[in-house]
Amino acid sequence: MVEVPWLTIVGLGEDGAEGLSPASRKALEAAEAIFGAPRHLDLLPDIAGRRVAWPAPFAEGIPRLLEWRGRPVAVLASGDPFWHGAGSVLARHLEAAEWTALPAPSTLSLAAARLGWPLETTACLGLHAAPLARLRPHLSPGAKLLVLLRDGAAVGQLAAWLTEVGFGPTLMTVMEALGGPRERLRRTTAEAMDLTDIAHPVCVALDAAGAGPAVPGASGRPDALFEHDGQITKRPLRALSLSALAPAAGEYLWDIGAGAGSIGIEWLLSHPANGATAIESQPDRAARIRANAYRLGVDRLNLIVGEAPSALENLPDPDAVFIGGGLSEALLSDLFRRLPEGTRLVANAVTLESEALLMAWQACKGGGLLRVCLSEAAPLGARRGWRAAYPLVQWSVTL
Repeated sequence: MVEVPWLTIVGLGEDGAEGLSPASRKALEAAEAIFGAPRHLDLLPDIAGRRVAWPAPFAEGIPRLLEWRGRPVAVLASGDPFWHGAGSVLARHLEAAEWTALPAPSTLSLAAARLGWPLETTACLGLHAAPLARLRPHLSPGAKLLVLLRDGAAVGQLAAWLTEVGFGPTLMTVMEALGGPRERLRRTTAEAMDLTDIAHPVCVALDAAGAGPAVPGASGRPDALFEHDGQITKRPLRALSLSALAPAAGEYLWDIGAGAGSIGIEWLLSHPANGATAIESQPDRAARIRANAYRLGVDRLNLIVGEAPSALENLPDPDAVFIGGGLSEALLSDLFRRLPEGTRLVANAVTLESEALLMAWQACKGGGLLRVCLSEAAPLGARRGWRAAYPLVQWSVTL
């Protein structure tokens, strides 16, 4: 193990040498090699170290950097390397003692300073290489967002996407090269966006407005947000199921017999650090799951087309498991055999056979049984009456 830091990650602003702290300048002067994007290297003062242009895609630069292990090296990053930057990616490949970081003000901090927005209540997203739909959970009238984008063309794509999802009146503040001599701020609405010659790096502030549907923050989002063929855990039952699953930050779910994917998607919406794998045997439903996840901004949902328990092989152990379809004696036996103590399991049953299965397993393994009967008001001749849905039995247990 290397005992002293050989790598310094230096945050660099658009003002280049003028904004370097004494510590950053000293680290650069001591480096035998300085890695960075060509734009960053051009901002450097006259320093003796060898300059190495970081390749694209970013991952290809990691092996080249590691060839210098043990020798003094610097890597240039925009602003704060650990605020939607390269710092965390580099740190994953190194021991804690091998690196140090010297951040500068981030683009997002500079944007907040120009606008007077509080960062603690502003959604901040880096979408350099991520779909615009990741914004979807954050969009509601009056919401404020700061978005880092790949280039000027992506600003036009963002405006078109906002208009498409019903947020065309959103005020966009396009901020280019913040903190440097090329800094420029321009304002438009998404639906009227016609700005050209937008320079990189670019940050866009969104003051959301429009009649597009907001994605609620509570479990049990409207069924209309999900494409489905009827196989979906309906909104009230989904809220009860997610309450029983009790997602916490950083936890991972198996959603077995996922149908429309609504349980796994809402699990991911509960916290950005959460993970989930949806298992669905029918390819057409799997395609809908993928589309639902992408549209609602959780494209990180892992999807397996197959049947449990065979489709569960090689998956990481979950913190919680939901069985919405495919319930069987063999599946429950496999789950209790393979899963570690403390895993939470929630299973829903509608048929008499599945209900009997859950009652037998609850008698043996414990946990709670809940029977839910829901009715909705519906036309009954010239008046209205209650139309009952099939009763549902839910078993929740901690292994």
